[in-house]
Amino acid sequence: MKVLIIGSGPILIGQAAEFDYAGTQACRALREEGIETVLVNSNPATIMTDPGVADITYLEPLTVDVLERIIERERPSGLLATLGGQTGLNLAVQLAESGVLERYGVRLLGTPLSAIQQAEDREAFKQLLLSIGEPVPESITAHSVEDALAFAARVGYPLVVRPAFTLGGTGGGVAHDAAELEARVTSGVAASPIGQGLFTSSRSCFIASAASKSRSASLTPTSESRSGTPAAAHRPRIRSTKPCACACVPSPSSAGSSKVPSSA
Repeated sequence: MKVLIIGSGPILIGQAAEFDYAGTQACRALREEGIETVLVNSNPATIMTDPGVADITYLEPLTVDVLERIIERERPSGLLATLGGQTGLNLAVQLAESGVLERYGVRLLGTPLSAIQQAEDREAFKQLLLSIGEPVPESITAHSVEDALAFAARVGYPLVVRPAFTLGGTGGGVAHDAAELEARVTSGVAASPIGQGLFTSSRSCFIASAASKSRSASLTPTSESRSGTPAAAHRPRIRSTKPCACACVPSPSSAGSSKVPSSA
């Protein structure tokens, strides 16, 4: 069995070293289970791209076209994208929607596509919360400055702007007047892969937050019902000593190239 792991690419605010650590541990855990790992990352300054972490390592741009050529060449049976931060999640969605995963028979491992889309799409996530009776602040999803300004005229300022399919606040922020809102909408829609943003009344956030905390307090388990798993049970796995067979990061016993063959 062979699994493709998507790295997180450049270190960004909201997408930093924790994903490098997670991807590294995924490679080690899979290799210990006898599963061949193929890692793709555009950032060589990471632990996960060190020789010996993955069986095959590609230092290539994290784009759909490049990933499709790697999938065509390596023919993995599974794709693990949830350890690559927002980059990995977005690429998994794009690969699925473009038909690449179905065309090469690649199964998306871990979080299913529907869950990723529901969590990242602001309107879909809002509707999910409403369906389970969870209070949410007054908001709308919009794709244009005009829609956002119309909402602001109705509920007032400040407004919280959160683009869809972004992490770490990219393109988002708080708008205190029409000029700030126009700038936030422009940057937010541009940052969102689907051109969508959620615009929330800041004042109603306090009401929804208070209601949510009250609901959560009644559901909090007592100390007797919490798990008492000892810390020793969560020790990290021992690093594999298996020699590296990377395609682009040669080990002392092997050498190769990670260059993906051109589409021609």
